[in-house]
Amino acid sequence: MKHSQKHLLVRSCMMLAGILFIAVCVGSYRLSGFGVDAFTCMNLGISGAIEMRFGTWQLIMNAAILILVFFTVRQCIGAGTIVNMVCVGYGADFMCWIAEDVLQIQMTLPLRIGALVAGCLFAGLGVAFYMAAEMGIAPYDSVALILQKVTKNRIPFQYARVISDVTCVVIGAGFCLSAGDNLWMIVGIGTLCNAFLNGPLIQFFKTHVSEPILKKYTSDKNS
Repeated sequence: MKHSQKHLLVRSCMMLAGILFIAVCVGSYRLSGFGVDAFTCMNLGISGAIEMRFGTWQLIMNAAILILVFFTVRQCIGAGTIVNMVCVGYGADFMCWIAEDVLQIQMTLPLRIGALVAGCLFAGLGVAFYMAAEMGIAPYDSVALILQKVTKNRIPFQYARVISDVTCVVIGAGFCLSAGDNLWMIVGIGTLCNAFLNGPLIQFFKTHVSEPILKKYTSDKNS
């Protein structure tokens, strides 16, 4: 196999694996019942406050961020961007359907804690995989890169990600409270874990897992 073809194949597999991991992450958070991820938290809070369907608002928000990405870090847009936007939600729904309706798993406290831990780990691993593949990432995952670029790399990626995640949680909580909705329906320990740990975990998995895998299977000696 030619080097360029092998490189494309490895990157495509990493991109798909990363998106699968993100779907598992979202499904795990939902099954844990300990709160949703930061971006979902914001969108649930705003959509509830303005009385708009969650899916419709999330699509609007993704489109708005995608426009910003186009004018700032255009290299982040690719096949993975579209696959992520379309498949993550359905993948998470499928995972929850299997667990709740087909297998009828009773989410006891130990299982909920396990799902929370899995959600945190797969969140970092998934983003690290499809960022390393460089075939496009979800619009929201580009926000930290935009912040990093705007500050001319004075803010490292992991801290830029924490800033964007925490900001989303604060916005979501603010809209939720202003609308008189139940805050704990969208914010929980899982939300806080995602907001504060996701950036460092992404950086860790990029450095120690995804980038070494990409380098190993695309180097000239393996062609």
